[in-house]
Amino acid sequence: MTSTPNGMTQTESNKVTISVDAMGGDQGPSAVVEGCALSAAKNDEIAFILHGDEAVLRAQVARFPVLAGIVDIHHSPDVVQMDDKPSQVMRRGRETSMWSALTALRENHAQAAVSCGNTGALMAVSMLRLRKLDGVHRPAIACLWPSRGKTGFNTMLDVGADVRADEESLLQYALMGAAYYRNAFDAPRPRVGLLNVGTEEHKGRAEIKEAARLIADAAEIGRYDFVGFVEGNDLPSDHVDVIVTDGFTGNVALKTAEGTARLIGDTLRDELTVNLPSKLAALFASAPLGRLRKRMDPRRMNGGVFLGLNGTVVKSHGSADATGVSAAIKLAFTLARSGFQDRMAERLASAADAQQENVLNKKDRNAHDGEADDDKQIGQS
Repeated sequence: MTSTPNGMTQTESNKVTISVDAMGGDQGPSAVVEGCALSAAKNDEIAFILHGDEAVLRAQVARFPVLAGIVDIHHSPDVVQMDDKPSQVMRRGRETSMWSALTALRENHAQAAVSCGNTGALMAVSMLRLRKLDGVHRPAIACLWPSRGKTGFNTMLDVGADVRADEESLLQYALMGAAYYRNAFDAPRPRVGLLNVGTEEHKGRAEIKEAARLIADAAEIGRYDFVGFVEGNDLPSDHVDVIVTDGFTGNVALKTAEGTARLIGDTLRDELTVNLPSKLAALFASAPLGRLRKRMDPRRMNGGVFLGLNGTVVKSHGSADATGVSAAIKLAFTLARSGFQDRMAERLASAADAQQENVLNKKDRNAHDGEADDDKQIGQS
């Protein structure tokens, strides 16, 4: 069998290859490689390029027979630390596993990349190595949110890439978020909502109101249904699938939800173990509590997707264990196989063309109105 540029056999090259930063994250390469093994055990269409210390990674891969023949290792001697500044990584990060993982994606050796590393550095290197899609002002990070909907999840973006967003950026988030949700959950026409301080049309800043108009006008281009303004209590509801907001608001909402979930979990655990009757009650409720734990398990929701780049990048939580890493890999595989990147780029371009046409038409109308006013003034004189 012949070899491909990344060293795999021709048969293996027919698989969907995920480029993995194996050194990023709090739990190190052991959790990342085990996550790859969990994914490979469930999916025979997947292959990996692992980036990091070759000696360490070969020893880890050898622990899992399921990875035999589907892993290529690219040696990268350096690691991006969690406290590294993006500017430092941009200047001196060429030998890091993160840089190498994104380079493999850029050079088409893989169809998606996954990293548990420093979010700011990952976004900075992604923008440098992959570049933004034409017309995108700034990429967004989309996260999954547990919901009452039939898929069990909603999507919110942006959750931290850009702390401020104007109306055109919010429109792009709507288009990208709808494309992501459609392909991640096989939803033909996602419902998009714009996060605001109320659902009434007169509420919100001027750019929010203008964004609502733009998002509504682009619904057919983006193949989504715009449900209008939504509030914070709609985030887990079955009223909406994609929630659009700026990165500041989205990040605050995300971190608030994570903290609240931990508080509820810790409080429930304390109450169910405070005395013997509570422990007995917990024993009788073990089955429904187990189902609740599984449904709300943050590891199942692991994976923030960078949207607006020339390539699919999934950011796993830094503290993710093997189960969390496997969830991020599954998401990367699903998106890579769907080919949503090309369709998303087409819809962004179509929306930009439509906006430009509207601007030109508005200028023509204004010019025509101005000429009519001049004629009227001449007639009166």
